Amino acid sequence: MNQITQFDERDRHILRLLEQDNRISNADLAEAVGMSTSALWRRVRALEDAGVIERYGIVVNPKAMGLGFQAIVHVQLTRHDPEKIVDFIRAVERASEVQECFATTGQSDYHLRVLCADLEHYNRFLEDFLFRLPAVASAQTNVVLRTVKDHGPVAAP
Repeated sequence: MNQITQFDERDRHILRLLEQDNRISNADLAEAVGMSTSALWRRVRALEDAGVIERYGIVVNPKAMGLGFQAIVHVQLTRHDPEKIVDFIRAVERASEVQECFATTGQSDYHLRVLCADLEHYNRFLEDFLFRLPAVASAQTNVVLRTVKDHGPVAAP
């Protein structure tokens, strides 16, 4: 992975436009930022090679997929046994309900963003999955009432 040491305003403009619509054609993107298509292609490729652009994707609406229950789960571990932590992380990576997992400082060791169909499904997730993991001492749930900001752009000025 190459590293880009400086970003100019044109790079940020390219990234902002791609974050808004990653299906934009190279020709339209080149026109929007005032570059030739070949120069734009090289610049986007450099951003990809440097790891600035990690991947391209789509955003799926969870509610449209029948996943109307969302929670942030604050997990405390029993103790910091390296083997149990690895097992915890592997299990969380495999759990389809867990959308994101963050190891953090503070009272909780991990924070999970969990999507489920409903409260009943979430309860099964807790009882049949999370509380059966040997590393888990406790979990506190905060139910998400509504999303205020989601998928904020990284390339914003």
